[in-house]
Formats: sequence, structure tokens, C-alpha cells
Amino acid sequence: MNRLESLKQSALGMVSTRSFPAIIDTADAMVKASGVVLVGIEKIGSGYCTILVRGRIADIRLAVEAGARKVEKSGKLVSSSVIPRPLPNLEVIFPIGSRLIELAQQNRHSRVSKQALGLLETRGFPAMVGAADAMLKSAEVKLTAFETVGDGLCTAIIRGSVADVAVAVQAGVDEAKRIGELNAVTVIPRPLDDLDQILPVASCLLLEQPQPLQLPITVKEASKELVKLPDLENLSTPNEEK
Repeated sequence: MNRLESLKQSALGMVSTRSFPAIIDTADAMVKASGVVLVGIEKIGSGYCTILVRGRIADIRLAVEAGARKVEKSGKLVSSSVIPRPLPNLEVIFPIGSRLIELAQQNRHSRVSKQALGLLETRGFPAMVGAADAMLKSAEVKLTAFETVGDGLCTAIIRGSVADVAVAVQAGVDEAKRIGELNAVTVIPRPLDDLDQILPVASCLLLEQPQPLQLPITVKEASKELVKLPDLENLSTPNEEK
């Protein structure tokens, strides 16, 4: 909480791409390049995705440079920007400050956290579903979610060991090309916790957080039911009955 609170009014870095796997690959490179916090991903349609990070200005510059360089190799870089001192008005309107509190409050863990990550993006839903089926049948991986970002782009997300994810993604690539159009592929062997927090995960894979036991402040004793006793004067003895 203190770490995130201290990032309010800190520098802001943004890198934009036209692919969901590309933005996740960018986010991974940024968070591993310097001590920045991943605030979230903004998806505005037509495949455009922007990763938002906060931190000290020096760290932000390093992270943005690393992220832009990483995604530029795939030819999917749209733009990048660094804002040294965002004003409070900017923090209130845009999702660059309020999400710091949300990140501080959420401590999401799933059954696939810490595992290697594979993302396969197609243009068209049938190709993505077919690729996901091929990936699940080719290796010991788990399909954790899918993401759509507009322009017909759909991404299947899998988790597993590094070897299994690599084998599965290759099988998915072949199937996606057979059915339709493959757009992007990313494999991240060791995603950090910050990246796990912003990835979509199916609710069935989330681990339930223990909740405190709610005890009543005052305990009322149950009232005992009164039993009416018989009138002793009307009782007869065995001798009297004879």
C-alpha cells in the first residue's frame, strides 16, 4: 500500500501497440527493465492497446525505452510517451491514479500464477478457438482466458511449464494458419507478479481469499420454555384409587 501511495503524482509512461500479445510482451519488458508499477492496459478498439506505468522519472524513461524497443522489433509499435509530472486534474479524469488504489487493494492469485505464459492472437474468432483447442491437445497447458481488442483480433491465453507452453503455442500457430489469419504470438517464460495482476483470468481459476469470521457482538441466551406443573392437591395415590 505504501509503495503504491507514494507513486501518486509520480511520472507516467505509456507505450501503445496494435496487438494484445504485443502489449503484454511490452509490459513484461518494462517491468523487468526498472522499478515501475504497471497501472493497467487501456484498450480503445481497432486493436489499439496502451500499457500505463508509474514510477520515478528515471525509471519511467528506462521502462518506456525498453518497452518501445521490444515491440518495435515486431513492427507493432504505435507510439510512446513520458509525462514527468501529471497534474491532479489528469489523475482524476484518466485511469492513471485511481487504479493505484485498486491495485493496492487487490491481491489476486490464481491456480496458474508463476507459470509460463503463452498468448496467441488471430483475426477472427474461429481461428482462435481452433488454435486454443490444438494447444490444449498438444501439451499439458491450461487455457486461462481470452481477450478481444477490436478489428477482429482475438487472443487465447495459456499457462503451463515453459516447455509445454512452447510446444502448445507452435501447435496453435499451425492450426490458426490453417483456419484463418494469425496476427501475433508471445511466450513469456517467467512473468512477474505485477504482470499477473493485470492479466485477464477466468473466475473459475481464481483462488478464494479467506474471509474473516463474523462473530456477533452480543450473544442472547435462548429462553427456556416453562413447563406447567400438575396441581399436587388433585394427585391420587395408588391406595386411594383402590
